[in-house]
Amino acid sequence: MPYVCHFTGKKTTFGKSRTYRGQKIVKGGFGLKPTGITRRTFRPNLQKLTALIDGVPTKIRASAKAIKQGLVVKPLKRKYGYTRQQKAGAAA
Repeated sequence: MPYVCHFTGKKTTFGKSRTYRGQKIVKGGFGLKPTGITRRTFRPNLQKLTALIDGVPTKIRASAKAIKQGLVVKPLKRKYGYTRQQKAGAAA
């Protein structure tokens, strides 16, 4: 399962972390000089969960934003609701 949100497509992005030394010109120094530039990763807040996809419970990764927005439909935890639907379907 790749580290990608199933609904929004968010995934790991890359950037740089910079460290500076020196005092700011405003504070009477000669300015900030970058002394270290290293690669870093920005990872989305992905959660593993079970969601209904095409009516079938499937384990997926979804971002916390997608869950909050209501894009994720979770299945019932117990079968109480399903039996009522099955009885209605059998009667019809």
